[in-house]
Parts: sequence; C-alpha cells; structure tokens
Amino acid sequence: MPLVKPPRCRRGLRARLLLEDGFRLEGCGFGAEGVAVGEVVFTTNMVGYPEALTDPSFRGQMLVYTHPMVGNYGVPDPSITVHGIPAHYESDRIQVEGFIVAEETVPHHWASVKTLHEWLRESRVPGMSRVDTRALVKHLREKGVMMGVLAVYREDEEPPDWGELREVLEKSPRYDEVNYAALVSPEKPIVHEPRGIPVRARLSMLDCGVKYGILRNLLSRGFSVTRFPCDTPPERLVDGFDGVVLSNGPGNPERLERQVEIVRGLLEYRVPILAICLGNQLLALAHGARIFKLKYGHRGPNKPVVDLETGRCYISTQNHGYAVDASSLEGTGLRVWFINADDKTVEGLKSERLPIVSTQFHPEASPGPWDTTWVFDLYARLVEKHRG
Repeated sequence: MPLVKPPRCRRGLRARLLLEDGFRLEGCGFGAEGVAVGEVVFTTNMVGYPEALTDPSFRGQMLVYTHPMVGNYGVPDPSITVHGIPAHYESDRIQVEGFIVAEETVPHHWASVKTLHEWLRESRVPGMSRVDTRALVKHLREKGVMMGVLAVYREDEEPPDWGELREVLEKSPRYDEVNYAALVSPEKPIVHEPRGIPVRARLSMLDCGVKYGILRNLLSRGFSVTRFPCDTPPERLVDGFDGVVLSNGPGNPERLERQVEIVRGLLEYRVPILAICLGNQLLALAHGARIFKLKYGHRGPNKPVVDLETGRCYISTQNHGYAVDASSLEGTGLRVWFINADDKTVEGLKSERLPIVSTQFHPEASPGPWDTTWVFDLYARLVEKHRG
C-alpha cells in the first residue's frame, strides 16, 4: 500500500512498521525511541489497555488495538490494590514489545498518575499512532499473524532505512522459537495470602506468566497461593498443598517440554487442578493430545464460548494464538467442556477420571465480562471435596 506521511506529530516522534511479508506503515511515534521486534497481533478490546499491556501472555508480541482511541483514561495508580495485588495491572511491568494504535489521546481520569506516552517511555517500549489500524488488522486477518519490526525516531532525524529494518527482522528469532515462559516466570516462590478473610485452602501454582487477575480471584475466594517457577518438580507443587493451578503464559506450548513433563507427573498425585490458557494446552499435551497454531488467534473481551454440558453461551475474555486439536483427544482421558461459538475450537476441558478442569479462555477477564468467574467457584468446590 502507498505510504502517506501523517501531519506533524505532536510528540515530535515518527514511526515505521515493517511486516515480514513486506507490508509497511508510517505514522507518528510515542513512548520510547528505538527499534523493537515481535509477532504482530491484534485485540478487539475497547478499554483495558493497562491490563492488556501488562499481560505476560503478550511477551514477545507487538499489540495492535482495534479500538480507535486509546489512552483517554491514562495509567491507573498501582497503589489501588485487591488483597495486595494491583487492581488494574496484570503484572509489574509492560510486557508487549510495541504498541500500535490509531489515536493516542490525552487522559482525563481521577485514578490516572501518568499518560500512556509517559508510561511507555519510562518502560522503554515504542508506540505507534496516527495509522490505519483497520487496514493493518484486515491484513493480519487475511494473511495471519506474522513477525514485524517497529522503529520510533525523532522527526528531525533521518528515518531508518526500510532495508535495514528488513535485516533486523531477518536476524531476529521468530516468536515460535523462543521460550518466553521462562522469561516471565518468577525466579523463586512467591506467597500470596488473602486479606481480611480466613484461609480456606492452600494452592500451589506452576507460574508460566500468571495474570494478576487470576490471583485476585483466587485470593478473594480465601485461597492462599504460592507461585512457583515454571521448572518446579511436581512433588514440590503437591507437598503441603490442596490443589494446583497451571497458569497462563506466552509462547509456543510445544517448546515447553519440561513443563509438559511436570504436568504429566502431577497427574499421578490425583490432586485438584485448574488450568487456564497456556495451562490448558500443557494439560492437553501431558495427556497426549496435540496443539495447533491459529491463523490470527483469539484476543479480546467479546469471545463467545458454549458450555457443552448445559448448552449455555458465555462471553469471555481470550488471549491465545494456539488451540487444542479436538480430534486428538480420543483416548486421552480428557473431554471437551467448552467450544468457541465462532470457529468451534476447544475452549475448555475436563478429566474423565481426575478432579481437573481447564479453560482456554480467561475466567478472570481483566479486562472483560465476568460471565465465567463461576469457574473459580467450581474449582473451589473441587478442592473442598478432594482435600485430604
């Protein structure tokens, strides 16, 4: 498509985006100056950009927002907490490699402590605005998600050469080749205790990049949660705990051979397990099922899922680029619980013989609707029923 330079950029920054198939965009820059490489994906969120930007599942990716105006309520105060966990963040830092929006706006909100531009600049994350995100998303839907390179530079500087950006992209590892879960997993165990309510049970978590929204939901139900590094052996995860949570996280699940072995080992202990997103995929792989990559993924707070047990449809928040192959589940001991109402892919599993439930979608939302938070209540009943 022809390049159309935007009018003078109010931040004094310009930006160039190059996709691996040669697709180019030129617009205004915000956030940090510099060059970033990542898999370019999009989300249909209208709000919730603080949660999306800090979601560890976006590590290694550049995020495109389909909603045209982003930043109008600024960056929330991190001191606003629930059970000691920041209420409006999904981790302690921005996780995306770059952020692409149509319009980056000036904030007006009582809880805002800084602008989106300031936050990205402090976090050394480049942003791009004043571009046709509709055309970009349409291209990704037609061609599939792909690697891209984003450069943000000052208006008074010579723009980076497209050929040089191509070289940077070609020399960078592909998203599917990197173990991103190891980069977002904690280095040592972290204990979280509920505040103001009694502890009903103790859970361990194989933390491959958990969203804080999952912690907030578990703590609010009276669970003490100990997050363990993603290479923790199964015996450590069950010793002294009433259940295990397999967290969400970034990257290609087939790269996580060690984590699949850990989950396979957990099955021998017959403990209640709740698996979410990447955890759902690890659970399937541990049972011998297969995973495949979606063309452009499911990312957004408006994704319908159908409970096959009741026939009810719920609106869910999703953020995944891979899915479980339903045809590979026969003989594994797992059965499909939820399916995506749009493309009929697997959105949840249950074990036929063990106290295990899993969802590909995010029952905690953050951001999104609370239609499926009852999944945490279901798991709480499983823990109560099976605790020693």
